[in-house]
Amino acid sequence: MGKQLWKPGNMLYPVPVVMVSCRDLEGRDDIVTVAWAGTICSDPAMLSISVRPERFSYHMIKETGEFVVNLVNRDLVFATDYCGVRSGRDVDKFKEMQLTRSASNYIGAPGILESPVNLECKVVESKLLGSHEMFMAEIVGVTIDDKFMDENGKFWLNNSELVTYSHGEYFCLGEKLGKFGYSVQKKG
Repeated sequence: MGKQLWKPGNMLYPVPVVMVSCRDLEGRDDIVTVAWAGTICSDPAMLSISVRPERFSYHMIKETGEFVVNLVNRDLVFATDYCGVRSGRDVDKFKEMQLTRSASNYIGAPGILESPVNLECKVVESKLLGSHEMFMAEIVGVTIDDKFMDENGKFWLNNSELVTYSHGEYFCLGEKLGKFGYSVQKKG
């Protein structure tokens, strides 16, 4: 068994794929698809997204310091791809993909109603790293789709068919392999 040595590159896959919605100071909205997003802190709840400066949404996030991370499920994968390959300079992505703007509770940018989870974010710091600028943001509000709640108030996120991105392809999360701590759980 052998291995090949490759030049340095981003091979940390799979990653969550999300649609980031934002609004500029003139009230124009856009959606940018982001595959470089992740949790960076639990208290306070924070995440990061990385966006190329040439993207139409970039200036909106820079000038307002706000955005919504909308989780993507199977029903949204086509719209997610479209929002990643079309520019908001040329097309209204909400209109073209028949997505519904949902008012946010704590920021001016809209969420996407069809998303199972919307994370309202305020930028606390950003850093230009080369090809992308990383926006570190506090999550100031979360809305979730009622259809994934049970009668006891438990949220079944894993039933929402979340989508990941891996090496140029989209995948729906599937088989459960274990739960946190199962490797040391007492058998009984």
